[in-house]
Amino acid sequence: MNPFFIRLNFFVLLFVFAIPVFAQMTSPADTFPLPKKEVYSLFYVQRQPNTNTIMIDRNIKDGELDLNHPVHVYWRRYAEKGQIEELSWIQRTFAYGMDSKKISDNAYELNFVSYKKRKFSLEKDTEGFWHVFTTLSDGKRIILKRIYIHINGGSFWSPNIEYAELKGIMPGTNQEVRERMKIK
Repeated sequence: MNPFFIRLNFFVLLFVFAIPVFAQMTSPADTFPLPKKEVYSLFYVQRQPNTNTIMIDRNIKDGELDLNHPVHVYWRRYAEKGQIEELSWIQRTFAYGMDSKKISDNAYELNFVSYKKRKFSLEKDTEGFWHVFTTLSDGKRIILKRIYIHINGGSFWSPNIEYAELKGIMPGTNQEVRERMKIK
């Protein structure tokens, strides 16, 4: 397989192969730009070497959630002019794109195309709001807000990924929760 595709797959899926370590702490990710919360926003992915951010939003068609493609994944290019750009075909197909499977009228199973074992769920709450949920290593279920991938050196084809971090809130209490996963 082409090294470029291997790197893309590896880059996004780091958190899946990691050893989970639970932590309540500050993170280098806390210095990155905070994307403006839009009405359709779900969560975002940030990583070094720059502040460009992958946004995951609800995909709305004719005022309703698109039942065939419930999420829209795109770039917010903070390292440039802050513009929005669609993912390239390679990014959408091999790295950051998301597959979805309808579970019910109010729930979808989601996963990044590059790794199908790590599941997320898009669910409508009792007040009619959509959220993406994931389960941490300790069994806690959170509303996902951010994934951060920390890279320390390496190269374009072989980055030295130290860890990935999931950040979200506990449903009902809005308590912030983070889980950092070390990379072997």
